[in-house]
Amino acid sequence: MTLLHWTRELPPLRSPILVTAFEGLFDVGGAATGALEMLRQFGSVEVGEIDGDTFFDYSERRPTIGFDEQGSRVIDWPDHRIHILNLPDQTRDLVLIDGVEPHLLWRTFSEIINEVAEVVDAALVVTFGAMVAEIPHTRPPTITGSTTDADLASVMRLDQPSYQGPTGVIGVLHERLERGGVPAVSLRASVPHYVAGSPNPKASRALLERFERITGLPTGWADLSDEARAWEQRVNEATMGNDDIQGYVRRLEERYDRRTEAQLPDGDELAAEFERFLRQQGE
Repeated sequence: MTLLHWTRELPPLRSPILVTAFEGLFDVGGAATGALEMLRQFGSVEVGEIDGDTFFDYSERRPTIGFDEQGSRVIDWPDHRIHILNLPDQTRDLVLIDGVEPHLLWRTFSEIINEVAEVVDAALVVTFGAMVAEIPHTRPPTITGSTTDADLASVMRLDQPSYQGPTGVIGVLHERLERGGVPAVSLRASVPHYVAGSPNPKASRALLERFERITGLPTGWADLSDEARAWEQRVNEATMGNDDIQGYVRRLEERYDRRTEAQLPDGDELAAEFERFLRQQGE
């Protein structure tokens, strides 16, 4: 059975970057899928899908039923959609894959993502994610970037992963891409643990800003500024009058400020070094 379905012919692509985000454990506050949804809004075109039946336990993630515009009952199944975003004023394009983190057959799923990367001839794969952390909601979310590619880590000022232990589908995917020789980067936003359950546009904004900094490609991250400010104000109002919570937030702020005294590298310099890296990969 074919699990990868192309629904239309692929347009010409220029050294595309493949970006993924999956709803689930690695998407706290919807930050990762929210960031990818923002990218899709810039005129992306759906070109394919991954069959979901093989990868989901529907007793864990149930489909929903509703009505379409004609009043007919329809079922919305968890799935994975593939979109193309051409960037006419840039030197490369984006391929976007989002959906729900699969429950089953992670190796098979990773093989399919690797197949997509091969079909579109992706120069790089970037996975968006978000995890809980002890950070204050009043500060910019920290973004952790990592890659197993030593040259890419040097160019982009990224960490090389050192974690050993139980992993998720993203870890399996990165191992498969590494084995296939596809450069891959993980970008993870830190979300305040005490507001992990609500949608977090501030973390989505930070992911897009970091992605734009390391690739030089426009993401429209500033368009989320109003939503991010409104989210922060709602959290401020929710904690107002609770001395214990406000004291805890102040302690988090102090720790955060001590950790972030070092300045980030210049964005133009990062983008230029990234372009040089991709040219070397092509050669």
